Amino acid sequence: MREIKVLGAGCTKCKKLDENVRQAISEAGGEFDYEYVTDIQRIIGYGILMTPGIVLDGKVVSTGRVFPVRDILNLIK
Repeated sequence: MREIKVLGAGCTKCKKLDENVRQAISEAGGEFDYEYVTDIQRIIGYGILMTPGIVLDGKVVSTGRVFPVRDILNLIK
């Protein structure tokens, strides 16, 4: 099972990335462990300075961007 986390404090960009990731997971099928992390201490623990961020299988793969659904699908496939 793959693990995906969106890191964000609840801003508009963070919410949009959350929405896009959820849609990509739905389209991709398969099993994913998904979490939307809003706790600032946990976000800082990943070493990112700009939200939103995407963590895929424990590795930060994006910060400060809202990926479109097709790009997220490419990341998770």
